Amino acid sequence: MPKLMEHATGHGDILARLEATIAQRRLGDPTASYVAKLNAKGIAKIAQKVGEEGTETVIAALAGDRTELVGEAADLIFHLMVLLSAKDVPLAEVLAELQRREGTSGIVEKASRSN
Repeated sequence: MPKLMEHATGHGDILARLEATIAQRRLGDPTASYVAKLNAKGIAKIAQKVGEEGTETVIAALAGDRTELVGEAADLIFHLMVLLSAKDVPLAEVLAELQRREGTSGIVEKASRSN
């Protein structure tokens, strides 16, 4: 296993823990929980935050600041997981889709989707 994958695998449980924390806080007090506050504002606000964080991730990548890129990527993943939770889509379902696509050319996979 490449060194990079060994490092990433060591952190695999964080996504499951984060998913559980988001689920727990989702219906909490919006004055005490950012996740609850986002959910109280509705799906459009959550989706907007995913878009904002995606844009900030792109900007950080283009700026070449590794630390900023890591932080923005973490924000993007967090907000995406909040969105998935709000739509009752378990992360396992997304991971299963990635696994299904593994080993398939992105060009071939995209062409196989019905539009």
